[in-house]
Amino acid sequence: MSPADAKNPAPPPKLSLQGFSAAFAGKDVLREINLDILPRERLAIIGPASSGKTTFLRSLNRLNDLEYSFSHEGRILFNGQDIYDSQVDLPSLRRQIGMVYAVPVPLPWSVFDNIAYGPRLAGASGRRELEGIVESALRRSQLWDEVKDRLRLPANRLSGGQQQRLCLARILALDPQVLLLDEPCSGLDPISTAKIEETLAELKKNYSVVLVTNNTKQAARASDRTAFFLMGELVEVGPTRTLFTNPAHHRTGQYITGHFG
Repeated sequence: MSPADAKNPAPPPKLSLQGFSAAFAGKDVLREINLDILPRERLAIIGPASSGKTTFLRSLNRLNDLEYSFSHEGRILFNGQDIYDSQVDLPSLRRQIGMVYAVPVPLPWSVFDNIAYGPRLAGASGRRELEGIVESALRRSQLWDEVKDRLRLPANRLSGGQQQRLCLARILALDPQVLLLDEPCSGLDPISTAKIEETLAELKKNYSVVLVTNNTKQAARASDRTAFFLMGELVEVGPTRTLFTNPAHHRTGQYITGHFG
């Protein structure tokens, strides 16, 4: 370790998977995953269909538990605590590790009430407090300037890209530590996609961001590190620029050059 590294040690991981395996009805989907997710980084997860990417993502806040046939081995640590510990409060965990899905689903209310819903459940009640939370969340999702005069209008009147950022703002209103995004741009046009990627670049200053994407070009643009999954295994992970220009494993190179997937 160099003197500089000794003075500025790397921060502990926000999430750490240690020998983590996942299965549904006894069929392996993930096998022996060892991977750290660092504070204030954008980690892209790439790989062909049926590689376990979404199962990996849903494991991080225990959404897979909703499937009766789900089972797992190994550990996932969040800030050093095993998320499968019996003392873990699941609603709290899912507030701290929020998820944005491929298809935005705004609640059937106004823009304002979409954002305020979660904080209200968490105990926020004062009008001024809620207004501050809503504005802050919309600013962080880079949506405030576009909707500040439409907060009372139904959220479903927003464009697809705006609805996706609204769903992101809904999570940000709960002050999470980690953001999980499962193909958030799959149904969006290039301009909306660029806006989402720009937003993620800003958010990583304060959050850990995990982005599952089937678009390798997006992974190259919008991440600091990239992990390549294949048939339930983590083939390699590294700095995005290195992985895309000089991958350590030939299967990674074949995938990112379009030879399969």
